[in-house]
Amino acid sequence: MRALAALSLLSCASAPALPALPELVSDGRYTMGTVLEISLVADAATAQRDLDAAFARVTELDALLSRYQPESDVVRLARLAGRGPQPVDPATAVALRQAVEYGRLTGGSFDVTVGPLVELWTRAADRGVPPTPDEIASARERVGADRLRLGPGHLVALPRAGMSLDLGGFAKGFALDEVARLLRAGSALLSFGQSSVWALGAPPGKPGWRLLMRAPDGSFAGAVTLRDCAFSVSSSFGRSSVIGGRRYGHVVDPRTGRALERSAQASVVAPSAALAEVLSTALLILEPDRGLALVESLPDVEGMIADAAGTVASSGWEDATHFEPAPVSARRPLTRVDWHRWGTPP
Repeated sequence: MRALAALSLLSCASAPALPALPELVSDGRYTMGTVLEISLVADAATAQRDLDAAFARVTELDALLSRYQPESDVVRLARLAGRGPQPVDPATAVALRQAVEYGRLTGGSFDVTVGPLVELWTRAADRGVPPTPDEIASARERVGADRLRLGPGHLVALPRAGMSLDLGGFAKGFALDEVARLLRAGSALLSFGQSSVWALGAPPGKPGWRLLMRAPDGSFAGAVTLRDCAFSVSSSFGRSSVIGGRRYGHVVDPRTGRALERSAQASVVAPSAALAEVLSTALLILEPDRGLALVESLPDVEGMIADAAGTVASSGWEDATHFEPAPVSARRPLTRVDWHRWGTPP
């Protein structure tokens, strides 16, 4: 009997452990000025490792690319503008090269050197007085991605004093692209404040990640189902100010130096989150026909623009997003709970 018991125990001890079953694991943390929410389909141990690595990498990138971190590469370059090439982190150099390339793609409607104009309009909003034409002209003299010097060895120069960088319409997407490359989970949803998204794979038993979309007035516009693509939504009046009795949005056209006065919302699907962010901003600035022509010219990119005149979309928008517009009876302000609801729209 003792031998039989020992054999039974030995058999149990040597039996292979069952593989951990995948599950949906989610976490969210405040970073880059908003909340990054990540949902992974993986076993608990893999999911936790991926989540920790993802949030750690985004924190590192925020410390390099933010205008609000006093020791970031972006702030340091502005402080040393006009004083020759400065060494930056390799990730900063990669981000700036990519941002300049995307700026050329948009005909200058996205420009990473727009910092002086953003600062000018921020001061105007604080005092409630619009900038003068001379002030705009002076700021524009310090704007232009063609002035940015990207040298070997991760050296970057802002050649003129007073130049500064603003990666606000790019950095979150760049960070999501970095995180997407880090993940080992086969399916994941990465969402930065519900405005910049990477949808990898799909939840179990679903065709994709189903998300609700806001309309420009804040109501429920419809739903999209995304799989293996990035998605960005930008609004010209997402943050707005009344200056001199007129309402201006937070987006500044680098070509004219003026903040946008047109209320519009642009949505873009693209193969990278950084590209989706840049294009959703560019669609707010460009004339709708020109913006959609740009989208149509790029592979695996689709877009939609909504404003007071109505909604227009690229030819493949519905196929790429499976967009389901909301019935008029369902249009109401969205709550935070809605953004976490996958399934039937409210």
